[in-house]
Amino acid sequence: MMKKIALLLVIVAVMSACSSVEKESGANSITLQDIKGETVSLADYEGRKVYVKFWASWCPICLAGLDEVNTLAKDSTDFEVLTVVAPGFNNEKKHDEFIRWFKGVQHVDALPVFLNDGGSLAQEFNVKGYPTSAFIDTKGNLVRSQPGHLSNDQIIDAMSQID
Repeated sequence: MMKKIALLLVIVAVMSACSSVEKESGANSITLQDIKGETVSLADYEGRKVYVKFWASWCPICLAGLDEVNTLAKDSTDFEVLTVVAPGFNNEKKHDEFIRWFKGVQHVDALPVFLNDGGSLAQEFNVKGYPTSAFIDTKGNLVRSQPGHLSNDQIIDAMSQID
């Protein structure tokens, strides 16, 4: 049984690595609402590199990595860190229910959480599973999308390779 589980984990890891997407697409026109209800546009970050993490409240890998991405958001000076949740999409809680739930999450004081009701951004960025990382250059182009958990060191390394 353990061999089957190990094999399944290896297959998932290989498939995730193989499905990495590298492309350029415009992301500047996208607007989102943060957890406090304020609206932000990716155009507001023009001239800055942006790391976006797509995650879900039901995803144990996502939840385990929130503390790490919170630290990245606090410490990052070379790029912006955003996280996106899609209420009402792909089994995610509805908007108000998610906000109530998130208020109980600890150790995320610096985590910028943006809500994309219905998941249009996840669909536009071709998110197939959670977590997924998106890397946006200084011109607002999506240059890379990577499914699966990435450590802060991996994120920093990937962001250092983007103009």
